Amino acid sequence: MLKAVGRVATARARLVLVATLFVLLAAGAFGASAVPHLSSGGFTDSSSPSTKADALLSSQFHQGEANLVFLLGTPAGLNSPAARTVGTELARDLAAHRYVSGVSSYWSAPTAARAGLESRDGRYGLVTASVAGSDSTSPARGEAIARQYSGNRDGVTVSAGGATVVNYQINQQVSHDLGVAESVAVPLTLLALLIVFGTALAAVLPLVIGGVAVVGTLAVLRLLTLFVPVSVFALNLTTALGLGLAIDYSLFILNRYREERRAGRAGAVAVRAAVSAAGRTVLFSAVAVGLSMAAMLVFPFYFLRSFAYAGIAVVAIAALGAVVVLPALLTVMGPRVDAWDLRLLVRRVLRRRPAPAPVPGQSWRRLALVVMRRPVAFGLAVVAVLALLGTPFLSVRFGLPDDRALPASATSHQVADVLRADFSSDSANALTVVLPHGAGAPRTEMSAYVKQMSSLPGVTGVVSPLGTFVSGRHVADYSTPWSGGGTYLTVVNDVEPYSGAGSDLVTTVRALPGPSPALVTGLAARSVDSLNALLGVLPFALGLIALSTLVILFAFTRSVLLPVKALVLNVLSLSATFGAMVWIFQEGHLSHLLGGVGATGYLTASMLVLMFCIAFGLSMDYEVFLLSRIKEHWDLSDRTPEANTAAVVAGLEGTGRIITAAAALISIVFLAMVTSQVSFIKMFGLGMALAVLMDATLVRGVLVPAFMRVAGRANWWVPPTLVKVHVANADYEIPPA
Repeated sequence: MLKAVGRVATARARLVLVATLFVLLAAGAFGASAVPHLSSGGFTDSSSPSTKADALLSSQFHQGEANLVFLLGTPAGLNSPAARTVGTELARDLAAHRYVSGVSSYWSAPTAARAGLESRDGRYGLVTASVAGSDSTSPARGEAIARQYSGNRDGVTVSAGGATVVNYQINQQVSHDLGVAESVAVPLTLLALLIVFGTALAAVLPLVIGGVAVVGTLAVLRLLTLFVPVSVFALNLTTALGLGLAIDYSLFILNRYREERRAGRAGAVAVRAAVSAAGRTVLFSAVAVGLSMAAMLVFPFYFLRSFAYAGIAVVAIAALGAVVVLPALLTVMGPRVDAWDLRLLVRRVLRRRPAPAPVPGQSWRRLALVVMRRPVAFGLAVVAVLALLGTPFLSVRFGLPDDRALPASATSHQVADVLRADFSSDSANALTVVLPHGAGAPRTEMSAYVKQMSSLPGVTGVVSPLGTFVSGRHVADYSTPWSGGGTYLTVVNDVEPYSGAGSDLVTTVRALPGPSPALVTGLAARSVDSLNALLGVLPFALGLIALSTLVILFAFTRSVLLPVKALVLNVLSLSATFGAMVWIFQEGHLSHLLGGVGATGYLTASMLVLMFCIAFGLSMDYEVFLLSRIKEHWDLSDRTPEANTAAVVAGLEGTGRIITAAAALISIVFLAMVTSQVSFIKMFGLGMALAVLMDATLVRGVLVPAFMRVAGRANWWVPPTLVKVHVANADYEIPPA
């Protein structure tokens, strides 16, 4: 197949390029409108109890969580005439708004219900409300309302926060940060490509393929928004992975093309030989990376599914660009691809004589020989380092993205900081217990249920249809309504929703025997449900990744041991990355080096799943690159233990430089994301760069040769029964030396 692709790409090169340009223009026009149709949610399971409770609150009671919070502050105190006037007018205007329901105000609530609406020092009061809409519509609505009423009115400062404002500001920040990251990544990547290739035209080619991948994937995402919700955060992956994989695949094709030219082939013959040899590796790598991305489709969160959509699309387009568009470009450019050699220009400016050309891969050859003389010592040392880096992951805590993902300058973050510091309980952290059929329950059972709930540790009060209860006592007539035969309870508490105590409170509330079946929602409940949903399908997703890894590498290497080795080493490397993320982002170390990111006290579980799938796919990318060369030499050898050692040395010599260059280039793209002001995007960028660099150096440079030296000929053992089912590769030729 690849021979045919190479012939078409070279024989019809200009036609291929014209068709590519036409498709790109159409895709660019269509994909340009993708951003406004993307959503910032997708972290919760649509079938979870908390989501069902939210749906009932909206449909049966026309209520929702307090996702819009106005913080009113004045030195004169909350009971001053100005504060009372501003607070009362704000609540009245919100209640009349078409998208707002469930307005609660310090100035209109009964005394017993004011505990969560007044700061301890009496300087701040709250007006809370629920803004209707989906993840796509409610943030913009909430922000528009917040902008209308925020500011200074008669000496009273009005600031807005809550989930809708948080989500809107995250959306805006991500869009802004994406432009910043691209403005950093593209010039640095081009500079690095110039260093790697030395010539300007060759350096630009991977960026061209990257542009093809990014533009094509944006069009795919826009198309998907017509049918399913797609997360705005998929844009970051589209850019990073589009550039990164396009660079990886282009580097491998270009490097092989240059080798073919050095071997005496020229023009279209060299291009076809490069596609036939390196193209197979690119396609196997693309399949491996794509299957790792596809594992995210099994999760019930459209946040992760969106990354699967983007990842599969960008991998496929990048691979297609590398084996079709890039050969066409090389055919048209011919020897000019090595024109504009900047190294010659630098030497002329500095008036230096041309240096003798270095022998490619000599440093990697020396490293392989050193490691393989003492494979056990080097292997154990690296394993110990990775295990040490991974130990902080044993204390990981999980939560959902909130205001703490934003910089401290964001208004929603500032409002939430005041709520956490100055209020005895945050109304946004309240649990809601929905009893859709509670009207049929005896009053005595309902009373006992509410009293018991109000006496739970951490609960400061329960607003029920029978009134407001504190510590088992009725303290006010302020109540929740009956509607359609059901009702709901508001459980105000002083527990951090993403802590162990928050999870315990949800479990305890759900376990209380009630007068009728109950559903519990709220931040803590959503966090518990999301983590349970994630953990419920995680073994299946990991099983898919493991199985696809074993099958793909077995088909590629005709070995049983090498796929297992790849699986174990990849997991070890990623555990070290996750440990570092806990140490930095959960515990708050190195914040001064990362733009002042503070400790959130938890990590977003979905982000770790995302990082695992992508990093695992990229590590498979490098695994395939390295094993392709090792296997070439092994297939030409006499299959002795010494031949195994020589094949590993030759493989690392032939690919070490290109793998390191590819890892460095994609790390630049990921590190550019560290400029983001959204903490979990910053974590993603830093974590991915760390994972890629560790994999390309410690794993490929030390652990792989150490393991393969110890295993010897067992690396290539395969049971006779599997030989019969092996997918043979007939479309691959090893060029003569």
